Amino acid sequence: MKVVYDRVADTLTIILAETIVAESDEDKPGVILDYDASGNLVSLEILDASRRVNVPGKMEYQVSPPLAG
Repeated sequence: MKVVYDRVADTLTIILAETIVAESDEDKPGVILDYDASGNLVSLEILDASRRVNVPGKMEYQVSPPLAG
């Protein structure tokens, strides 16, 4: 997974899989979802990110502990 903030375009893109985008859909205004040929979500893009995300240039990554059992 890769996260890219483009200051010039003011977009925040979260790439889940490096693959060819077959279809894009603006699910909500300013949020674009990209899908591969099988219909799997491969990335999402947030337009006007500086208005929608508190600090678009900063990211925190956290992994939850494994489930007990």
